[in-house]
Amino acid sequence: MAIDPRSGFCQQTKTFHSLRPPTPFPPPHQPLSITQFVLSLLHSSTIPTTTTTYLTIPSTAQSLTYSQAIDQIYSLSSSLRNHYSLNNNDVAFILCPPSLHVPILYFSLLYLGVTISPANPLNSDSELAHQIQLCKPKIAFATSQTAHKLPSLPLGTVLIDSPEFTSLTHPKPQTTHPQVEVSQSDVAAILYSSGTTGRVKGVALTHRNLITLISGFHHNKAVPDPNQPGPPPVSLLILPLFHVFGFFKSINAFSIGETLVLMERFDFVDMLKCVEKYRITRMPVSPPLIVAFVKADFTKKYDLSSLKTLGCGGAPLGKEVADALKEKFPHVEIVQGYGLTETGGGATRTIGPEESRQLASVGRLSENMEAKIVDPGTGEALGLGQRGELWLRGPTVMKGYVGDEKATAETLLPDGWLKTGDLCYFDSEGFVYIADRLKELIKYKAYQVPPAELEKLLQSIPEIADAAVIPYPDEEAGQIPMAYVVRKPGSNITEAQIMDSIAKQVAPYKKIRRVAFISAIPKSPAGKILRRELVNHALSGASSKL
Repeated sequence: MAIDPRSGFCQQTKTFHSLRPPTPFPPPHQPLSITQFVLSLLHSSTIPTTTTTYLTIPSTAQSLTYSQAIDQIYSLSSSLRNHYSLNNNDVAFILCPPSLHVPILYFSLLYLGVTISPANPLNSDSELAHQIQLCKPKIAFATSQTAHKLPSLPLGTVLIDSPEFTSLTHPKPQTTHPQVEVSQSDVAAILYSSGTTGRVKGVALTHRNLITLISGFHHNKAVPDPNQPGPPPVSLLILPLFHVFGFFKSINAFSIGETLVLMERFDFVDMLKCVEKYRITRMPVSPPLIVAFVKADFTKKYDLSSLKTLGCGGAPLGKEVADALKEKFPHVEIVQGYGLTETGGGATRTIGPEESRQLASVGRLSENMEAKIVDPGTGEALGLGQRGELWLRGPTVMKGYVGDEKATAETLLPDGWLKTGDLCYFDSEGFVYIADRLKELIKYKAYQVPPAELEKLLQSIPEIADAAVIPYPDEEAGQIPMAYVVRKPGSNITEAQIMDSIAKQVAPYKKIRRVAFISAIPKSPAGKILRRELVNHALSGASSKL
């Protein structure tokens, strides 16, 4: 099998292979939970666990060192086992805003082989009922603010902001670590996909999925070498811990002795203050936040000199926006990546300054990952530079969707290929580019119009703070591109000016033919535009009332 060493493409099989060195994993039959694996990585490093902070909450100034965190994980897992007799593969539903307790709770439950299923505390009653029906939990963990949203469960609901819970985390004399055998093929977490194209689905990720994901980051120096001198990195986490990106970050940080500063609720100015106060070195962000960094005038008031890396994911980032950020903050490197909840987050990423210069790309295939580009119409596998649906196969790909065999069969093929629903292509050096979501392409007459392309152009207009493009039904064309626009404060830019500006930059079939002004673009916690909400808004006739 001849694999092109530059692109990773094999002409015979029409498969793209990762250019990263393959990662050694623990043998699959060895009993091992993600918690045990992460603790073993931390213990094998030279990080001083008694003095290095794992978590800090700026709003309350609470913090935990690594030693304290490890003690709490063992105490809590022991207490939960004794008090609630939780067993392997029982499911725990978690409905908690960010706090010091949440990552400790995750690690403790995972240590016991309990499947965790964290959800958004802001979800509606019907969304939560749907998630609970999918994952069938035995027990729930909530706060006194969120518990009322939950039904009664066999083992009840535990309040993590109660004195009783705090006492469960306190190390007790003569506590022995619970001896638990967890199979790597057991489901570790059920995370919810953002549901941008339909009802939310519960993605089952195994301990093995997470172990291989963390191994890849370790072996390919996507993380600093914990044995190299110098202070550990400090990350600001503004992503929710129930989302795949935030969940992965909280686990990966623990494996490398990184300090995590957790923001309880997002506020742009508070975020800048945190970067200055805690000397933040890196931060995972979504493209809309990079747009805000570029367009906000008041960033100069804060000392952001410690910031070295912005890890960007969740949606495609426009090259113009990335260029503008580099101009404004030359010392900051943008590290892009692409992944789905269904791949545990990681599928492609950039490593190092050279790859990061490919600003329009989401990087190269992650270690041990294979890909195909498939023509959505004919099912034929395509080659370099050709656009089609991205299919992925590798050790981080999910086990399936819980309680939804039909969706699993439609997305995950028997030979392990995962259909991503994203329209992508590879260049001759193995870099991946995302054109758009297949299901979000606007069908104008016989043409396909990618909303992301028009959104990047709209965001480059100085008077526009944010924008989203949706399909709007049209008798003659089928669908026309319609833009929802958030004006910058003080701007009076008109519909005609916007349509005219875009028309000069695109082919006639891509022109925006309708504009509505709105106060904010609805987005998921990861920063993805919730187009369905805008489509419903437009179709309900609400656009005329904006």
